[in-house]
Amino acid sequence: MKKNTIITIVVISILICTFYAFYDFTNNFLMTSYYTTTYINEEKEIENNKENKEEEKITNNIFQAYEDKAFQKLQELTLDEKIAQTLIVCNNNDLLTKQLTYNFGGVIFFEKDFKYKKRDQVIEMIQKLQNNSKIPLLTAIDEEGGKVSRISSNSNLVSSPFKSSQELYKENGFNAIKEDVLYKSYILENLGLNLNLAPVVDISTNEDDYMYERSIGLDASLTSIYAKTVIEASKTAKVSYALKHFPGYGNNVDTHKGIAIDNRTYEELVNNDLLPFIEGIKAGAEAILVSHNIVSCIDNEYPATLSKNIHNLLRNDLQFTGVIITDDLSMDALDNYENPEVLALNAGNDLLITSNYEKSFNNIKLGLENNLLNEELLDEIVLRILSWKYYKNLL
Repeated sequence: MKKNTIITIVVISILICTFYAFYDFTNNFLMTSYYTTTYINEEKEIENNKENKEEEKITNNIFQAYEDKAFQKLQELTLDEKIAQTLIVCNNNDLLTKQLTYNFGGVIFFEKDFKYKKRDQVIEMIQKLQNNSKIPLLTAIDEEGGKVSRISSNSNLVSSPFKSSQELYKENGFNAIKEDVLYKSYILENLGLNLNLAPVVDISTNEDDYMYERSIGLDASLTSIYAKTVIEASKTAKVSYALKHFPGYGNNVDTHKGIAIDNRTYEELVNNDLLPFIEGIKAGAEAILVSHNIVSCIDNEYPATLSKNIHNLLRNDLQFTGVIITDDLSMDALDNYENPEVLALNAGNDLLITSNYEKSFNNIKLGLENNLLNEELLDEIVLRILSWKYYKNLL
């Protein structure tokens, strides 16, 4: 009996030791597997994040997904058609027939184009131009609200004029701004307009400034929120908005009447005027309009519109990949510059607003013939314009 008891105890002891040994092994194996798996997963996640960041760097171009289609379309264009795509021209009586010949990139409309017209007449006016276009037009307007109201000055089109950004902000802050963008976009889209050359994101808090009434009248921080609000709201509509007037108008005089020289320091621009543009770009701004001011701390020779330094700041430092638009080239600020069209394209602009489209077209063609403008650069510019049109579902 004692012998059997001893054997039983030995067997039980062996079983117990075997169980604990197996438990330790299994537990260690499972724990090791858990941490190994977790570590591998973390490593994979880190690698994926790296790849995603690399992907972001590569695809940072806002229109990149449409470049292949745009490139194919580019191959179909004649040299004259490529030149014409760079021009946003003012509407006039003979434009309807001229568009069949030129195929301009866009048309800009002013208050005179809408005066006394009814809604159906405006739709017909714009649609006829589109019908005469080999490539769909950018149909542009400066509908800032307040002092600069084009269509809303006509009660046949809008029941009451659009309010200024300052009025809206005083009523209900940025919520009112957002609602205004949505309402305004709805009105513009239904008339056939697809580009609003607004908002004015110049910083002006002094009532004596030329740009004060057209600005939101707030500091850099709040004007940056304004820029972001407008661009984000516009993404839910089919109307594009263009931030203006890069790199910030400040307290300069009216460039419609002559040259304006901005003598502020670079630090002032970076810490103040550039901030709304930066926020707008982050929010997905598709277009930025450049002023005619000479910004002496960046380029004391050329107005911003014609300055390579200004455009390098926008493209390289601010990493803007959208379309750059000039202010009207017929403004008095550019009177002393020969062939501003070629200077503007060489500087880095994509679209040129012009009141004299035949002169502008001929200046660009002459620049190409005299090797003052490279056709490869022209192709790059037109590719960006066409990519934007695909992005906007115009093409």
